[in-house]
Amino acid sequence: MARYIGKEMSRVDGVAKVTGKAKYAAEFKVPNLAYGFIVTSTIAKGTIKAIDTAEASRAPGVINILTHENYPKPAAQAAPELKPEINTDVPDKSFRALHSNQIFFNMQPIALVLAETFEQARNAARLVRATYNEEKPMTDLESSLDKAFLPSPESAVKPRGNPVEALKSAPVKIEAEYTIPIEHHNPMEPHAAIAFWENDKLTIFDKTQGVYVVREHLATSFNIPAENVHVISPFVGGAFGASLRPNYYPALTAMAARVIKRPVKVVYTRQQMFTGHGYRSHTWQKVSLGAERNGKLTAIVHDSRNNSSTFQEWVENTTTFSRPLYACPNVDTKQQIVRTDLASPTSMRAPGAVSGMFAIESAMDELAYALKIDPLELRLINFTDVDLDSGKPYSSKALRECYRLGAEKFGWKNRNSEPRSMRDGRLLVGWGMATGIWGAFQRPASAKITLKSDGTAHVASATADIGPGTYTVMTLIAAEYLGLPAEKVKFELGDTNFPEAPVQGGSFTTASVGSAIYESAQNIRRKLLDLANKDAASPLKTAKIEDVEMLDGKLQIKNNSSQSINISELMRRNNLTELVDVHEAKPSPEREKYATGAHGAQFVEVKVDPDVGTVQVTRAIEVTACGKIMNPKTSHSQEIGGVVWGIGMALQEATEIDHRYGRIMNPNLQHYHVPVNADILEIETIFVEEDDKVVNPLGVKGMGELGMVGIPAAIANAVFHATGKRIRDLPITPDKLL
Repeated sequence: MARYIGKEMSRVDGVAKVTGKAKYAAEFKVPNLAYGFIVTSTIAKGTIKAIDTAEASRAPGVINILTHENYPKPAAQAAPELKPEINTDVPDKSFRALHSNQIFFNMQPIALVLAETFEQARNAARLVRATYNEEKPMTDLESSLDKAFLPSPESAVKPRGNPVEALKSAPVKIEAEYTIPIEHHNPMEPHAAIAFWENDKLTIFDKTQGVYVVREHLATSFNIPAENVHVISPFVGGAFGASLRPNYYPALTAMAARVIKRPVKVVYTRQQMFTGHGYRSHTWQKVSLGAERNGKLTAIVHDSRNNSSTFQEWVENTTTFSRPLYACPNVDTKQQIVRTDLASPTSMRAPGAVSGMFAIESAMDELAYALKIDPLELRLINFTDVDLDSGKPYSSKALRECYRLGAEKFGWKNRNSEPRSMRDGRLLVGWGMATGIWGAFQRPASAKITLKSDGTAHVASATADIGPGTYTVMTLIAAEYLGLPAEKVKFELGDTNFPEAPVQGGSFTTASVGSAIYESAQNIRRKLLDLANKDAASPLKTAKIEDVEMLDGKLQIKNNSSQSINISELMRRNNLTELVDVHEAKPSPEREKYATGAHGAQFVEVKVDPDVGTVQVTRAIEVTACGKIMNPKTSHSQEIGGVVWGIGMALQEATEIDHRYGRIMNPNLQHYHVPVNADILEIETIFVEEDDKVVNPLGVKGMGELGMVGIPAAIANAVFHATGKRIRDLPITPDKLL
């Protein structure tokens, strides 16, 4: 019996990845390839006075050098109906390289050297000389908080109730400021593209989370029809948001290929990745909480400000999730930006939510201590089953069960609440907890199923797999509903020749693309039943569509294989070698009646060395409620990865900027610290499954982002419990504890 959902399945692309068969953007073999190497600016603000390429041009192997002086003028912007981001209304204001002599940020591209080999291009790049009219850059968010503004005031969320008055009259108040530095996505695979033209048709291999987004961006950049752009991206070596929106290198690579009339490959260096694809913005937050003495919240005021660039208005969605989290009648949330002379920020795993929850969940811990109420108890006192903004009930919300299960597994009842009261020898022991929250999103998405008479199926959708196991889960869903062995199903993605799908981000891929595959499989079943019932002697003659299923190569009455028809034989009888269905799935109107979301609880133990201030996370238990689990094996892997990243965010990650020059000082993996094996000890991930057919027909909710959302807060709370020191500035490094 071919049943797959809810069972462990190894990655279908696993062998290809570990044997090197999986091809990443820079690995495609294209004949007559030229290599591009990017030259970057040494200043953060000003203009290029002169750029000297004479010596570089004479270097061995150099074919051409593009600068703002000879870069072909961009095509007139195409009609505004070209939406550069699928399923969003964000206009494409992305930075485009070499369009002028203006410098917006340090390490901005100022030239592209094209040569016969990578080494020749890199060598010549060092010989390009630029002189500048330099201006003083402003890159420090915290020195310019008074310059914060809301880009579109009409989009501001109205306060709920009267938070100002409620805060004034609250018997107990907490007010604190929290900061998070800039952090960078550091995926293993550097961003890269290979581009070539055939007449006016462009083909590009690119590292992207959405091939249709890149297609739209390039069509706009060159003012050509979108169907003339073919984007291919079958494998992505980690992206985490760094490839959600168009980066500057695909258009640059495509333009270079057009200029020299041959294929071009451009790959970022690790340093260039720090200004080439966005980052988690620097965030300052102020949280004010008001409560009754019994712990009931009466007011939440959450004010957030983040840095953006001078040419793009990026709002970090920091306060959105603080509104629905607790039963509080009076809430005000603000989000503003400060322009800085840096590259534009972008989404980074759990964007907004992990930053916002660090502030809110730290403040809740501070409130628990002020009230002398257990932090878990305080959250239960303020639990809500309805979204207070809309008044809608949740379609499902098993957060209470997450709290209960996590506390029981962790041994929370044995916690002595007094800071510095628990020890392991000379080490201080701290226990902290927090809540995680994320949306249960679904976007319109399409898939194509081709069921063949030889008992195999080909399934395709232009989605991406940036690492969570999309190849595997889509294979599993198709195999389940087509009733085929998984090895007879081939799923393909990452190509604009496939039906359109949204970017892979926001943890909505399985809900969106998985629903399209599920619904398409139902259409195939319907087509087969119609074929079967053309025969008067069909054993399924009286069956309705909901009474039949596809299983083990048969169309049969549910749970009754004696009343069945062999699908391959049925197709051959009707002279069909294949049955094809292309289907777009959309969120159901039913969803509108409910609030939806995914939730989780995190319990963390830290051990702190009081003499040197080092913090180790010795235990983490994360309990997650995110609907139905398709594949426990890859799902636990996702959650563990989220916890690891949460540990990095809490204790290590920070992009350091020298504000005198607006320059990033640690654009490498030697000085930008991320967790390594020695930092990670015991992590346990648990799922509380929810039966929720309102969110989508599969009942799945996103988990990839959710896995890290509450972790930094839980760690900061555990550090306070261990040391009695409240650290509100991430990361929590030893100097802050000494």
